[in-house]
Amino acid sequence: MNKLSVEDVRDPEIRNGEDVIVRVTASTTCGSDLHLIGGYVPAMEAGDVLGHEFLGEVVEVGPGVRRHRVGDRVVVASFIGCGRCWYCRNDLWSLCDNSNTNPGIAAMIYGYEPGGIFGYSHAMGGFQGSHAEYIRVPFADYGAFTVPEGLDDDAALFASDSVPTGWMGADLGGVKAGDVVAVWGCGAVGQMAARAAILLGAERVISIDRYPERLTMAERHIGAETIDYTSTDVGAELRERTGGRGPDVCIEAVGMEADTTGPEQRYDQVKQQLRLQTERPAAVREAIHACRKGGTVFVLGVFGGVVDKFPLGAVINNGLTIRGAQQHGQRYIPMLLERMAAGQIPTQHLVTHALPLTDGPKGYDLFKHKKDGCVRAVFHPAR
Repeated sequence: MNKLSVEDVRDPEIRNGEDVIVRVTASTTCGSDLHLIGGYVPAMEAGDVLGHEFLGEVVEVGPGVRRHRVGDRVVVASFIGCGRCWYCRNDLWSLCDNSNTNPGIAAMIYGYEPGGIFGYSHAMGGFQGSHAEYIRVPFADYGAFTVPEGLDDDAALFASDSVPTGWMGADLGGVKAGDVVAVWGCGAVGQMAARAAILLGAERVISIDRYPERLTMAERHIGAETIDYTSTDVGAELRERTGGRGPDVCIEAVGMEADTTGPEQRYDQVKQQLRLQTERPAAVREAIHACRKGGTVFVLGVFGGVVDKFPLGAVINNGLTIRGAQQHGQRYIPMLLERMAAGQIPTQHLVTHALPLTDGPKGYDLFKHKKDGCVRAVFHPAR
């Protein structure tokens, strides 16, 4: 899949008693969508609707819905959880056993199937995405959350995916008071991971990127220190800033199309284009080599398959803990909405380009190529 267009699609209908229909009022681009557009994620089909980070108004409820009614303003977790399986009951929502309606595709690739996600290929359930006027939300009592009064749509929107994803990286990465945390990537998820680390008590948070507008956001709105990786040796810089020890927790928030200034960039790019590997893992490699001995590396970026030149020796000999996950949004969103309403987690600045849905291809072009300082393009179907 490499061509985007705006077309009419059939309005969704209630299929199961726990569904609601949401009129989408805001939906945003995400870096992981670019992997779909680039053809790096399997099982996309012509006519699929993208979008998994959204907010809107409930316009229809199924007979089994108990926590929502018509008129509620809700933000919806990007991953779909049934609320009843072992994984959901243990707050591992993106691993839900019951929400992926095409489990065989993902199980063939990963060994097990993850849960379903809106607008993210048939390997992840084939659900229509949020870049539309209306969307069907399954298991709505578990995945849709009422937005507090006074929290603006464009700010609350990011509680759908970016804020809980970033928070999860800091939380499951084990960030604690006094830690030094390094975050690779100053996109929305990376900024939210940095903010989460600060709120969890980290003594210093250092964000790494190359785009001036994103580095400025991380400093001004998030409160992080920054490193432009094109102007210095990141590993050496991190050691210098940590007295030679290295960060306690390293969070990778870039994903499968990471760039680097080193010679491995061309190597990874060629192998990825030839489909000899599915990822460009430069940021993961750098995080592993930079992390202090006995530290933790948490991988937040989306990866779809296999990588080459993975530094397993560094993991073993430096005693590192490596973790990763897709976001367990339902675990965090209620708490995060309260923090956002209290002004602890700024997100409004992430909306650099607000566009009507009819300008969807333009928004993705701006977002993909970082034109005009685009950090996130937000679509408003009703405008």
